[in-house]
Amino acid sequence: FVHRLREYIDYWNNERISLKLKGMSPVGYRTHYQAF
Repeated sequence: FVHRLREYIDYWNNERISLKLKGMSPVGYRTHYQAF
């Protein structure tokens, strides 16, 4: 169970695309805007 949960959390933060975040994943969005 713990392994599947970690996989899901990784998907949710790194791979999921959010229209609210201009089509980026949450981590990608954060990284993109911290670079400025």
